[in-house]
Amino acid sequence: MKTYSAKPSEVEKKWLLIDAEGVTLGRLASIIAMRLRGKHKAMYTPHIDCGDNIVVINAEKVRITGKKAKNDIFYWHTGFPGGIKGRSKGQILESNYPERVLENAVRRMMPKDGPLARDQMTCLRLFAGPKHDHEAQKPEVLDVGAMNPKNKRS
Repeated sequence: MKTYSAKPSEVEKKWLLIDAEGVTLGRLASIIAMRLRGKHKAMYTPHIDCGDNIVVINAEKVRITGKKAKNDIFYWHTGFPGGIKGRSKGQILESNYPERVLENAVRRMMPKDGPLARDQMTCLRLFAGPKHDHEAQKPEVLDVGAMNPKNKRS
């Protein structure tokens, strides 16, 4: 018996559309990361990009449970002495680019930074509002809220 290893020419990438309105952030990010890597497919090969292209709309309406909107802080350093800065998830959601909260959550669930992870992250398109630029690709709708009742609590 031989182990199957997919070749890049054998990979078929589908287009998926996900509506993030009211869906819990961590659960949505884990589903997106799994789909981007291709782990939901039987032909999954760790060193080949066999994931799908994902379009996420309404990223600004993603749900953050508990006190995470105020207490979870993204930190970065400017490079100058005493230059540590931080911004909470709630502040980022209220800013000009609210989709960055979901982007950071997905990026941190992907494998460590490398060429493969960067290529897989380019297959993710995030839009803050309900409109997107990928109608021509005819993406299939993936209802994450209906997969599990915990994904979308009211």
